[in-house]
Amino acid sequence: MLTVKLPQLFYIHQMPHVFREDGIISGYRHPRSSALDCILSTFQLTNETVNIWTHFLPTWYVTEFFLSIKYPTNCRGKKFKLKLFIYIYIYIYIYIKTNTHTHTHTHTHTHTQYICLFNSGTIHRVPNICCAITYGAYVMPDRWINSTLHQYFVPVAVFNTFVCTGLSCYSRFPELEHPKFSKILRTVAFVYPFLFDNIPLFYRLLFCCGEGCAHNDTSFIHCQHLLFAFLACFLFASHLPERLAPGRFDYIGHSHQLFHICAVVGTHFQMEAILADMASRHSWLSRNTPAPSFQGTLGTAAFAVLGNLLIISIFTGTLLWSPNSNSILQNTFPEGSGQKKQ
Repeated sequence: MLTVKLPQLFYIHQMPHVFREDGIISGYRHPRSSALDCILSTFQLTNETVNIWTHFLPTWYVTEFFLSIKYPTNCRGKKFKLKLFIYIYIYIYIYIKTNTHTHTHTHTHTHTQYICLFNSGTIHRVPNICCAITYGAYVMPDRWINSTLHQYFVPVAVFNTFVCTGLSCYSRFPELEHPKFSKILRTVAFVYPFLFDNIPLFYRLLFCCGEGCAHNDTSFIHCQHLLFAFLACFLFASHLPERLAPGRFDYIGHSHQLFHICAVVGTHFQMEAILADMASRHSWLSRNTPAPSFQGTLGTAAFAVLGNLLIISIFTGTLLWSPNSNSILQNTFPEGSGQKKQ
Protein backbone atom coordinates (compact mmCIF):
# COMPACT_ATOMS: atom_id res chain seq x y z
CA MET A 1 0.00 0.00 0.00
CA LEU A 2 1.28 3.46 -0.96
CA THR A 3 1.61 5.73 2.06
CA VAL A 4 2.61 9.38 2.21
CA LYS A 5 4.29 10.78 5.31
CA LEU A 6 3.12 14.31 5.90
CA PRO A 7 5.70 16.91 6.98
CA GLN A 8 6.31 17.47 10.70
CA LEU A 9 4.89 20.63 12.27
CA PHE A 10 6.44 22.83 14.96
CA TYR A 11 5.60 25.29 17.73
CA ILE A 12 6.52 28.97 17.65
CA HIS A 13 9.37 28.59 20.19
CA GLN A 14 11.03 26.07 17.87
CA MET A 15 11.11 28.46 14.92
CA PRO A 16 13.62 31.18 13.94
CA HIS A 17 12.25 34.66 14.70
CA VAL A 18 11.82 35.50 11.03
CA PHE A 19 9.14 32.81 10.65
CA ARG A 20 7.15 33.64 13.77
CA GLU A 21 3.72 35.27 13.58
CA ASP A 22 1.98 37.24 16.34
CA GLY A 23 -0.61 35.09 18.10
CA ILE A 24 0.13 31.94 16.04
CA ILE A 25 1.53 29.31 18.43
CA SER A 26 1.53 26.05 16.46
CA GLY A 27 1.26 24.55 12.99
CA TYR A 28 4.53 25.89 11.58
CA ARG A 29 6.30 24.06 8.74
CA HIS A 30 10.03 23.34 8.88
CA PRO A 31 11.97 26.44 7.69
CA ARG A 32 14.01 24.24 5.34
CA SER A 33 11.16 22.23 3.88
CA SER A 34 11.76 20.60 0.53
CA ALA A 35 9.65 21.60 -2.46
CA LEU A 36 7.79 18.28 -2.11
CA ASP A 37 7.11 18.94 1.59
CA CYS A 38 5.71 22.36 0.71
CA ILE A 39 3.38 20.83 -1.87
CA LEU A 40 2.30 18.06 0.52
CA SER A 41 1.62 20.64 3.21
CA THR A 42 -1.12 22.15 1.05
CA PHE A 43 -3.13 18.99 1.83
CA GLN A 44 -2.16 19.04 5.51
CA LEU A 45 -3.68 21.37 8.08
CA THR A 46 -0.96 23.91 8.92
CA ASN A 47 -1.15 27.59 9.73
CA GLU A 48 -0.53 28.31 6.01
CA THR A 49 -2.98 25.84 4.43
CA VAL A 50 -6.03 28.10 4.35
CA ASN A 51 -3.83 31.00 3.18
CA ILE A 52 -2.83 28.92 0.15
CA TRP A 53 -6.31 27.75 -0.75
CA THR A 54 -7.93 31.17 -0.28
CA HIS A 55 -5.62 32.34 -3.08
CA PHE A 56 -5.77 29.24 -5.28
CA LEU A 57 -9.54 28.73 -5.45
CA PRO A 58 -10.37 32.34 -6.51
CA THR A 59 -8.19 31.89 -9.62
CA TRP A 60 -10.85 29.59 -11.05
CA TYR A 61 -13.61 32.10 -10.30
CA VAL A 62 -11.60 34.89 -11.96
CA THR A 63 -10.94 32.69 -15.00
CA GLU A 64 -14.65 31.94 -15.36
CA PHE A 65 -15.49 35.63 -14.89
CA PHE A 66 -12.92 36.63 -17.50
CA LEU A 67 -14.26 34.14 -20.05
CA SER A 68 -17.88 35.18 -19.43
CA ILE A 69 -17.31 38.80 -20.48
CA LYS A 70 -18.65 39.63 -23.93
CA TYR A 71 -15.94 41.42 -25.85
CA PRO A 72 -16.76 43.68 -28.82
CA THR A 73 -15.77 42.71 -32.34
CA ASN A 74 -15.00 46.18 -33.68
CA CYS A 75 -11.56 47.72 -33.27
CA ARG A 76 -12.60 50.74 -31.21
CA GLY A 77 -14.58 48.59 -28.83
CA LYS A 78 -11.64 46.27 -28.36
CA LYS A 79 -9.34 49.19 -27.60
CA PHE A 80 -11.86 50.60 -25.13
CA LYS A 81 -11.84 47.31 -23.18
CA LEU A 82 -8.07 46.81 -23.34
CA LYS A 83 -7.58 48.32 -19.88
CA LEU A 84 -10.26 46.00 -18.52
CA PHE A 85 -8.20 43.09 -19.86
CA ILE A 86 -5.12 44.42 -18.03
CA TYR A 87 -7.08 44.76 -14.81
CA ILE A 88 -8.65 41.30 -14.81
CA TYR A 89 -5.83 39.23 -16.27
CA ILE A 90 -2.66 40.91 -14.97
CA TYR A 91 -3.98 42.38 -11.75
CA ILE A 92 -6.28 39.67 -10.50
CA TYR A 93 -5.27 36.41 -12.16
CA ILE A 94 -1.48 36.73 -12.02
CA TYR A 95 -1.58 38.45 -8.62
CA ILE A 96 -3.66 35.71 -7.00
CA LYS A 97 -1.84 32.88 -8.77
CA THR A 98 1.61 34.16 -7.80
CA ASN A 99 0.58 34.72 -4.18
CA THR A 100 -0.53 31.08 -4.06
CA HIS A 101 2.99 30.05 -5.06
CA THR A 102 4.51 32.44 -2.50
CA HIS A 103 2.52 31.04 0.43
CA THR A 104 3.28 27.49 -0.65
CA HIS A 105 7.05 27.80 -0.89
CA THR A 106 8.07 30.38 1.73
CA HIS A 107 9.49 27.69 4.04
CA THR A 108 12.06 26.12 1.72
CA HIS A 109 14.90 28.21 3.23
CA THR A 110 15.38 31.39 5.26
CA HIS A 111 16.78 33.07 2.16
CA THR A 112 13.74 31.89 0.21
CA GLN A 113 11.46 33.25 2.93
CA TYR A 114 12.86 36.75 2.45
CA ILE A 115 13.01 36.53 -1.34
CA CYS A 116 9.38 35.34 -1.40
CA LEU A 117 8.45 38.22 0.87
CA PHE A 118 10.30 40.65 -1.42
CA ASN A 119 8.36 39.23 -4.37
CA SER A 120 5.14 39.41 -2.37
CA GLY A 121 5.77 43.14 -1.98
CA THR A 122 5.97 43.51 -5.76
CA ILE A 123 2.97 41.23 -6.26
CA HIS A 124 0.96 43.63 -4.12
CA ARG A 125 2.18 46.57 -6.20
CA VAL A 126 0.90 45.02 -9.47
CA PRO A 127 -2.74 45.47 -8.38
CA ASN A 128 -2.02 49.12 -7.59
CA ILE A 129 -0.77 50.01 -11.07
CA CYS A 130 -3.41 47.94 -12.87
CA CYS A 131 -6.12 49.47 -10.68
CA ALA A 132 -4.81 52.96 -11.49
CA ILE A 133 -4.87 52.21 -15.24
CA THR A 134 -8.45 50.93 -15.03
CA TYR A 135 -9.74 53.65 -12.73
CA GLY A 136 -8.16 56.29 -14.94
CA ALA A 137 -10.04 54.81 -17.90
CA TYR A 138 -13.49 54.05 -16.49
CA VAL A 139 -13.98 55.45 -12.95
CA MET A 140 -12.52 58.97 -13.20
CA PRO A 141 -15.24 61.65 -12.62
CA ASP A 142 -16.51 63.32 -15.80
CA ARG A 143 -15.21 66.75 -14.77
CA TRP A 144 -11.69 65.36 -14.24
CA ILE A 145 -11.42 63.73 -17.66
CA ASN A 146 -8.45 65.18 -19.65
CA SER A 147 -7.43 67.32 -16.68
CA THR A 148 -3.84 67.55 -15.42
CA LEU A 149 -4.64 65.08 -12.65
CA HIS A 150 -6.07 62.65 -15.20
CA GLN A 151 -2.99 62.91 -17.42
CA TYR A 152 -0.51 62.31 -14.58
CA PHE A 153 -2.63 59.89 -12.54
CA VAL A 154 -1.09 56.69 -13.93
CA PRO A 155 2.55 57.94 -14.05
CA VAL A 156 2.33 58.98 -10.39
CA ALA A 157 0.80 55.59 -9.56
CA VAL A 158 3.78 53.88 -11.24
CA PHE A 159 6.19 56.00 -9.18
CA ASN A 160 4.24 55.08 -6.04
CA THR A 161 4.74 51.38 -6.77
CA PHE A 162 8.53 51.87 -6.92
CA VAL A 163 8.59 53.76 -3.61
CA CYS A 164 6.30 51.29 -1.84
CA THR A 165 8.13 48.22 -3.13
CA GLY A 166 11.34 49.73 -1.78
CA LEU A 167 9.68 50.35 1.60
CA SER A 168 8.21 46.85 1.70
CA CYS A 169 11.55 45.18 0.92
CA TYR A 170 13.57 47.41 3.25
CA SER A 171 11.14 46.72 6.11
CA ARG A 172 12.38 43.12 6.29
CA PHE A 173 15.91 44.09 7.33
CA PRO A 174 15.18 45.87 10.68
CA GLU A 175 12.44 43.33 11.50
CA LEU A 176 14.33 41.54 14.31
CA GLU A 177 15.55 44.65 16.11
CA HIS A 178 12.57 46.93 15.41
CA PRO A 179 9.49 44.79 14.61
CA LYS A 180 6.96 47.60 15.17
CA PHE A 181 8.83 49.98 12.86
CA SER A 182 9.07 47.20 10.26
CA LYS A 183 5.32 46.59 10.49
CA ILE A 184 4.57 50.31 10.12
CA LEU A 185 6.67 50.48 6.94
CA ARG A 186 4.85 47.51 5.41
CA THR A 187 1.46 48.90 6.38
CA VAL A 188 2.29 52.27 4.78
CA ALA A 189 3.50 50.45 1.64
CA PHE A 190 0.18 48.61 1.54
CA VAL A 191 -2.20 51.46 2.40
CA TYR A 192 -0.72 54.51 0.64
CA PRO A 193 -1.00 53.30 -3.00
CA PHE A 194 -4.53 52.03 -2.30
CA LEU A 195 -5.58 55.46 -1.04
CA PHE A 196 -3.97 57.21 -4.02
CA ASP A 197 -5.52 54.89 -6.62
CA ASN A 198 -8.97 55.45 -5.14
CA ILE A 199 -8.83 59.27 -5.11
CA PRO A 200 -11.21 59.48 -8.13
CA LEU A 201 -13.62 57.09 -6.45
CA PHE A 202 -13.48 58.87 -3.07
CA TYR A 203 -14.23 62.17 -4.82
CA ARG A 204 -17.16 60.67 -6.72
CA LEU A 205 -18.68 59.13 -3.61
CA LEU A 206 -18.03 61.88 -1.05
CA PHE A 207 -17.79 65.27 -2.75
CA CYS A 208 -19.07 65.18 -6.31
CA CYS A 209 -22.64 66.26 -7.01
CA GLY A 210 -24.52 67.63 -9.97
CA GLU A 211 -23.37 67.72 -13.56
CA GLY A 212 -20.08 66.05 -14.42
CA CYS A 213 -20.02 63.58 -11.53
CA ALA A 214 -20.86 60.30 -13.23
CA HIS A 215 -23.22 59.30 -10.43
CA ASN A 216 -25.05 56.10 -11.27
CA ASP A 217 -26.08 52.75 -9.85
CA THR A 218 -22.46 51.66 -9.44
CA SER A 219 -21.96 53.82 -6.33
CA PHE A 220 -23.38 51.17 -4.00
CA ILE A 221 -21.18 48.44 -5.55
CA HIS A 222 -18.12 50.68 -5.18
CA CYS A 223 -19.02 51.19 -1.51
CA GLN A 224 -19.18 47.41 -1.00
CA HIS A 225 -15.72 47.09 -2.53
CA LEU A 226 -14.32 49.83 -0.26
CA LEU A 227 -15.90 48.26 2.83
CA PHE A 228 -14.13 44.95 2.24
CA ALA A 229 -10.91 46.74 1.28
CA PHE A 230 -10.88 48.62 4.60
CA LEU A 231 -11.66 45.39 6.46
CA ALA A 232 -8.73 43.73 4.69
CA CYS A 233 -6.43 46.60 5.67
CA PHE A 234 -7.63 46.47 9.29
CA LEU A 235 -7.01 42.73 9.53
CA PHE A 236 -3.59 43.06 7.89
CA ALA A 237 -2.46 45.68 10.40
CA SER A 238 -4.14 44.47 13.59
CA HIS A 239 -3.44 40.69 13.66
CA LEU A 240 -6.89 40.16 15.12
CA PRO A 241 -8.39 37.88 16.37
CA GLU A 242 -5.28 35.76 17.13
CA ARG A 243 -3.71 38.51 19.27
CA LEU A 244 -6.70 38.33 21.64
CA ALA A 245 -6.52 34.55 21.98
CA PRO A 246 -3.06 33.23 21.04
CA GLY A 247 -3.19 29.62 19.86
CA ARG A 248 -6.97 29.56 19.26
CA PHE A 249 -6.81 30.56 15.60
CA ASP A 250 -3.57 28.87 14.53
CA TYR A 251 -5.15 26.81 11.77
CA ILE A 252 -8.48 28.41 10.91
CA GLY A 253 -9.69 31.97 11.40
CA HIS A 254 -6.52 33.99 11.90
CA SER A 255 -6.14 37.48 10.47
CA HIS A 256 -4.21 36.63 7.31
CA GLN A 257 -6.85 34.15 6.22
CA LEU A 258 -9.61 36.68 6.89
CA PHE A 259 -7.52 39.30 5.07
CA HIS A 260 -7.42 37.04 1.98
CA ILE A 261 -11.17 36.42 2.10
CA CYS A 262 -12.01 40.13 2.46
CA ALA A 263 -9.59 40.98 -0.37
CA VAL A 264 -11.17 38.40 -2.70
CA VAL A 265 -14.74 39.49 -1.88
CA GLY A 266 -13.73 43.13 -2.30
CA THR A 267 -12.14 42.31 -5.66
CA HIS A 268 -15.39 40.68 -6.78
CA PHE A 269 -17.32 43.88 -6.05
CA GLN A 270 -14.57 45.94 -7.68
CA MET A 271 -14.85 43.89 -10.89
CA GLU A 272 -18.63 44.27 -10.90
CA ALA A 273 -18.40 48.04 -10.30
CA ILE A 274 -15.83 48.58 -13.06
CA LEU A 275 -17.90 46.58 -15.54
CA ALA A 276 -21.02 48.57 -14.63
CA ASP A 277 -19.15 51.90 -14.91
CA MET A 278 -17.68 50.88 -18.24
CA ALA A 279 -21.06 49.84 -19.66
CA SER A 280 -22.95 52.92 -18.45
CA ARG A 281 -20.24 55.43 -19.50
CA HIS A 282 -19.07 53.75 -22.70
CA SER A 283 -20.63 56.22 -25.14
CA TRP A 284 -19.56 59.34 -23.23
CA LEU A 285 -16.00 58.14 -22.60
CA SER A 286 -15.58 57.03 -26.22
CA ARG A 287 -16.44 60.55 -27.38
CA ASN A 288 -14.38 62.46 -24.83
CA THR A 289 -11.22 60.41 -24.29
CA PRO A 290 -8.53 59.32 -26.77
CA ALA A 291 -8.34 55.67 -27.74
CA PRO A 292 -6.06 53.63 -25.44
CA SER A 293 -2.51 53.15 -26.71
CA PHE A 294 0.03 50.40 -26.06
CA GLN A 295 2.23 52.93 -24.24
CA GLY A 296 -0.57 53.85 -21.85
CA THR A 297 -1.75 50.29 -21.17
CA LEU A 298 0.41 47.17 -21.57
CA GLY A 299 3.56 49.26 -21.95
CA THR A 300 2.94 51.06 -18.66
CA ALA A 301 2.10 47.84 -16.82
CA ALA A 302 5.23 46.14 -18.20
CA PHE A 303 7.44 49.11 -17.25
CA ALA A 304 6.04 49.09 -13.69
CA VAL A 305 6.57 45.35 -13.28
CA LEU A 306 10.14 45.46 -14.65
CA GLY A 307 11.00 48.42 -12.43
CA ASN A 308 9.69 46.62 -9.37
CA LEU A 309 11.61 43.47 -10.30
CA LEU A 310 14.78 45.57 -10.53
CA ILE A 311 14.17 46.89 -7.02
CA ILE A 312 13.64 43.32 -5.78
CA SER A 313 16.90 42.26 -7.44
CA ILE A 314 18.79 45.00 -5.61
CA PHE A 315 17.39 43.97 -2.21
CA THR A 316 17.92 40.28 -2.97
CA GLY A 317 21.57 40.97 -3.81
CA THR A 318 21.91 42.89 -0.54
CA LEU A 319 20.34 39.99 1.34
CA LEU A 320 22.65 37.37 -0.18
CA TRP A 321 25.96 39.21 -0.27
CA SER A 322 25.97 41.95 2.34
CA PRO A 323 27.70 40.97 5.63
CA ASN A 324 25.31 43.29 7.47
CA SER A 325 22.40 41.00 6.68
CA ASN A 326 23.89 37.92 8.38
CA SER A 327 21.88 38.49 11.56
CA ILE A 328 18.56 37.97 9.83
CA LEU A 329 19.73 34.71 8.24
CA GLN A 330 20.85 32.98 11.45
CA ASN A 331 19.13 30.15 13.34
CA THR A 332 17.73 28.52 10.24
CA PHE A 333 16.82 25.26 11.96
CA PRO A 334 14.01 25.05 14.50
CA GLU A 335 14.87 24.37 18.10
CA GLY A 336 14.11 20.86 19.22
CA SER A 337 13.36 19.80 15.66
CA GLY A 338 13.39 16.23 16.73
CA GLN A 339 10.31 16.76 18.89
CA LYS A 340 7.08 16.10 17.14
CA LYS A 341 4.24 18.39 17.61
CA GLN A 342 1.87 15.59 18.49
